[in-house]
Amino acid sequence: MAYDEDLEALNAETPADLRDPGEVFIPADSVYRWDAVGAHRETYAGLPVAEPDVIDHHHNPDPARFAWSLSDGDLLPELRDLLRRVDGSQIQALVVTGSDAHKAPEVLAAHAHRLPRLRSLFLGFIEPEYCEISWIRQGDITPVLEAFPRLERLDVRGSEGLLLRPVRHEHLTVLRFETGGLPGHVVRALSACELPALEHVELWLGVANYGGDATVGDLEGILSGAGLPALRRLGLRDSEIQDDMAAAVATAPVVARLEALSLSMGMLSDTGAEALLDGQPLTHLRHLDLHHHFLSEGMAARIRSALPGVDVDLSEPQPRDERYVAVSE
Repeated sequence: MAYDEDLEALNAETPADLRDPGEVFIPADSVYRWDAVGAHRETYAGLPVAEPDVIDHHHNPDPARFAWSLSDGDLLPELRDLLRRVDGSQIQALVVTGSDAHKAPEVLAAHAHRLPRLRSLFLGFIEPEYCEISWIRQGDITPVLEAFPRLERLDVRGSEGLLLRPVRHEHLTVLRFETGGLPGHVVRALSACELPALEHVELWLGVANYGGDATVGDLEGILSGAGLPALRRLGLRDSEIQDDMAAAVATAPVVARLEALSLSMGMLSDTGAEALLDGQPLTHLRHLDLHHHFLSEGMAARIRSALPGVDVDLSEPQPRDERYVAVSE
């Protein structure tokens, strides 16, 4: 069976969510999959993710057709081998697999001149089934943003050791952090960044026990929208202080120009929902994502009634006697 046909057959066995998480907000368990032998069932940035051995299955494959995967443990030799076998100047997307990506930004930055068309990068591309999200080790991701000024998308999974310094980046349009606990210092650095092209920002804020100590105050730069003039989709997800987040969003200047807002996956209760309803109008939104919530049936009905023209996701209601976030450990 040809390689493409083999991937198609694997995907048919367990259909993946075809929506791109850089364009919409989707549930945590619908983002990326692996099969039993390690081949990815999902695409990244619209491209099929391929191990470097895809070269052995294709005669002179087009480097721009794939999101190329590199193992964190053998990143440098794998990158050198990939660049030896394909034209790095045509590579558009890379994913760094495994649970330790802390060296990846430095290694990739050192080879930026060989990857002038890199537009999308995922650090920590590993399914939670094989590695708890809290185990994934990251480092300072700032060198990636500095070395790749044409980068348009950056996804980061895991937050152990994660660092970010305030930067200005002209072309980044999608920035996603999937964590069980996003450190406050990272959120503050992001708030201080100038990202004039950023359209989609998604933060899985997590819980304090796993490093998620960000406060509403840390989000000031994001909620004001001052450095994010193009922002259209804002996700403040998976937070144990989701009610506080909802109250802050209710008066945040950036909300007036959003088309999609996600406060899902966290511990949202009637208190936070009441703050949303009492705050600024949300009727301009195309999509409001509140899935995995702790709302009463009455409050859920009030939200639907108040936003008749908005696609509101109130799926996955949780028992209200004990609250928890969707992703932590």
